[in-house]
Amino acid sequence: MNRDFWKAGHWPTLLAAFLYFDLSFMVWYVLGPLAIQIAADLHLTPQQRGLMVATPILAGAFLRFGMGLLVDRLSPKLAGILGQVVVMLALGAAWYFGIHSLEQALLLGLFLGVAGASFAVALPLASQWYPPQHQGTAMGIAGAGNSGTVFAALLAPGLAAAFGWQNVFGFAVIPLAIVFIAFCLLAKNAPERPAPKAIADYLRVLGDKDSWWFMFFYCVTFGGFAGLASALPGYFHDQYGLSAITAGYYTAACVFAGSMMRPLGGALADRIGGVRTLLGVYTAAGVLLGVVGLNLPNAYAALALFVGAMLALGCGNGAVFQLVPQRFRKEIGVMTGLIGMAGGVGGFLLAAGLGAVKQATGSYQLGLWLFASMGLVAWLGLYGVKLRWRTTWGAAAVAGARV
Repeated sequence: MNRDFWKAGHWPTLLAAFLYFDLSFMVWYVLGPLAIQIAADLHLTPQQRGLMVATPILAGAFLRFGMGLLVDRLSPKLAGILGQVVVMLALGAAWYFGIHSLEQALLLGLFLGVAGASFAVALPLASQWYPPQHQGTAMGIAGAGNSGTVFAALLAPGLAAAFGWQNVFGFAVIPLAIVFIAFCLLAKNAPERPAPKAIADYLRVLGDKDSWWFMFFYCVTFGGFAGLASALPGYFHDQYGLSAITAGYYTAACVFAGSMMRPLGGALADRIGGVRTLLGVYTAAGVLLGVVGLNLPNAYAALALFVGAMLALGCGNGAVFQLVPQRFRKEIGVMTGLIGMAGGVGGFLLAAGLGAVKQATGSYQLGLWLFASMGLVAWLGLYGVKLRWRTTWGAAAVAGARV
């Protein structure tokens, strides 16, 4: 990152996008670290617990598409303000009235999906300020807000043990309100924004096969990150008998690795190319998760492999969005929503699928191996399309923005 980058865009907006994304991801993910304690009180099975932690991911996936429409039709800043208000009201209601059943927990998860939809706001808000040669770095910094999952994993189980898990929802509103004020003051819409498009234009994007490739690639990278982030507390508890707090610490180490690699992944893709970066990502993630699926007897060994896999997946998240603005710069709002939606669907399938596999077989092995095989499919698909990309739209990319 050089001096030209800081002169190229609007750093207060980039900071606001990061903070908004960070706190939104914290509350989007909060049911994951609390899952062990909630499941104990509500008497949930592993499959029900998996569904509970996966519901915010799925809700966020579909709401990202709607938020992308709001970004294009209103503005990134206004869409972000509306989303933050909804999330704070939902958490306040959960704290005041309480959560007493699986159905109520799922309802809260639906509202927390609005926080997950922040992806479709933060990235266009930052992206529209920066030229192609700095897209990977800018999108990586804004996208590093998924580090909010670290705070949830570190703090939520301990707060729940001390004050009760229902009060954690009330505590979460406090930092959200502070960031809401900062966002209103610092964020600024870019002077040059793509004109709003008709619904038919959005549907037309889906007619481009490149959009489906991007959706699939992000389904694996972000889906892997989000799904594992939500499922790992339960995994470490079930597999190794760790307490909720200790499982939260283990999970925090994994999500910290993935979060911090996102901006580095974008910068790496700027330097060596997004395709080359993603090929390495899918190789590493597939191998590491395949090995951890052997049900290793040592928790530390499993932790090390999960950290490595999350490093790779986080890098892949940044690399995907280094490529997207080069291919779909004029449709960045809707493409961010569509690709983010696909990533959320992947996260839901992984988190819910691991719970279902555990319930059916008594082990997480098959679920982990199935996801590792998805990394192989993504590698083969990317290798197959890279030549066409490099000889079509990649060849026309602005100098310095490598494919």
